[in-house]
Amino acid sequence: MGKQEPRLANPPSPLRVRPPGTIALYCLLALAVMYTLYFARSLLIPVVVALLFSLLLSPLVQALKRFHIPRSISAIVLLTCIGGPIGLLGVELAEPAQKWAKRLPELGLELTEELDSLTESLAPKKEDVSAPAPAAQEEEQGFNFFGWFSDEDEPKAEPAPQSVAPQPAQGAVTERLLQGGLELVVSFVSAAPLVLVQLLTFIILVLFLLSFGPRVWQRAIELFPRVRDKRQAGLVVARVQRELSRYIVTVSLINTGLGIVTAAVLWLLGVEDALLWGALVGLLNFAPYVGPLVSVCVLSLAGLVQYGLEWAALIPMVSYFCINLVEAQFVTPLVLGHNMRLNPLLLVLWLIVWGWLWGAAGVLLAVPLLVCLKLAAQQLNVLDYWVQLIETRA
Repeated sequence: MGKQEPRLANPPSPLRVRPPGTIALYCLLALAVMYTLYFARSLLIPVVVALLFSLLLSPLVQALKRFHIPRSISAIVLLTCIGGPIGLLGVELAEPAQKWAKRLPELGLELTEELDSLTESLAPKKEDVSAPAPAAQEEEQGFNFFGWFSDEDEPKAEPAPQSVAPQPAQGAVTERLLQGGLELVVSFVSAAPLVLVQLLTFIILVLFLLSFGPRVWQRAIELFPRVRDKRQAGLVVARVQRELSRYIVTVSLINTGLGIVTAAVLWLLGVEDALLWGALVGLLNFAPYVGPLVSVCVLSLAGLVQYGLEWAALIPMVSYFCINLVEAQFVTPLVLGHNMRLNPLLLVLWLIVWGWLWGAAGVLLAVPLLVCLKLAAQQLNVLDYWVQLIETRA
């Protein structure tokens, strides 16, 4: 008998080879989903915002239902209580926002003039062409600058076109800035009807989701035959809803506190329109990395307009940077803990994709959507490898 080969205790499992057509189908499915999100953004944006807002208010509606208050009545009361202060804040900020929108072209002109003066001061001074130089004296005696031709063969250069030459370029820059400001105002005006329709859609969806959403979920779990463990499915859905609501409430409170503290500090420092800048930085803070960067640029511009090219122009930006540093490094990690563990590289790529799909609204909604998907996958025990990849430490 021949010598038998030793057997491995744990033989390696064969690799799963997918059919070639499966990967192509997954790629086509991903492209179809992305293009659907892109072309249907005007419809999907209010729907997604309404879903997140309903998750925010759902625990309060459920708590009021224990006191025998109908869900529809509690939804209307909560929307009124939240929408009232937001509406008053919007009315209060409308005037300074319009003022800054009108000042954008003028601000562009002022910055252009300041940059031109700064460039002229840093540039080397040119020699005065009107002063009689030795070469000019030789030219008057019958020779030009190079001494090859006489003044009869070459006409004398006139200095007038040299002084007029820079003016058309400056006029073109000024005209372009004015045209850009006018285009910005026209785009805001043209987008107003769509924004009003989306706002009305959002309000209606929130009311109906809070009033009839839980019953629809329970009925779907009872009816669909693929859901075998009905009780466990209901508990998982309730747990996912509770975790998502807790995250949205926590992030909203943190960003609101950041906006209030920033507005108060800027007001104490004497910065104009401090309430507008506080509301802006609180809203932009929903987009990590990108939002604070935009806030720093905006506050630098506001300080430059108020104080000019002086060191005092850095006061608004430095104040916000210090407040945001405390919030990002201490407050948010301490409050959220594990729920906010997101890899920075994947987070930036996610922001870029959603910014391309939905613009500014996509950038603001990207992180809440990513955290919601991660929490839902954790509670449902699916996509474990993707969750671990998203939580990879920096």
